[in-house]
Amino acid sequence: METAGMWSRFGERLVRAAKLEVNLYEEVEADIETLPQAMGTVILASLAAGIGAGFRMGLGGVVIETLISLVTWYVWALLTFWIGTRLLPEPQTNADIGELLRTTGFSSAPGLIRVLGIIPPIRTIVFFVSALWMIIAMVIAIRQALDYKSTGRAIGVCVIGFVIQLLVFGLLMGLMGGFSRGM
Repeated sequence: METAGMWSRFGERLVRAAKLEVNLYEEVEADIETLPQAMGTVILASLAAGIGAGFRMGLGGVVIETLISLVTWYVWALLTFWIGTRLLPEPQTNADIGELLRTTGFSSAPGLIRVLGIIPPIRTIVFFVSALWMIIAMVIAIRQALDYKSTGRAIGVCVIGFVIQLLVFGLLMGLMGGFSRGM
């Protein structure tokens, strides 16, 4: 696909991903040329989170919140790949990391609404709704990328990965807090 054509479809794919269209996730799983778009989705959603959560702390807050969002997405994506292909595969599971990064990248599309977190009265609601929406999209992405027949298994992979990612993130934040206080 030509580069201009690929990027002209980007907006359409963002909308389809946010609408939880299963066919979109199948499409990007199979098309290796959509990896830049998938990563663009993650970057835009992370930037939206950074703006929505960190704007009140200035540019530094936006940068920190954006980086936290990027890192937590990446850790969760890697964990779900490992859990889904090694720990909980179905007999027909056959996926590579690229397929999973493309599908889970697009599952970040609902996170674009987090930019609305700049409106204080709705910040908590926006982040809660976007989190639920992104988890649902992630389940669809995992199910399609790993060729699961069972949505329950995809939910399990997402939940296990999410919990491990939260524990790792919490541990790192605790360590960083300890280091910043001089332990």
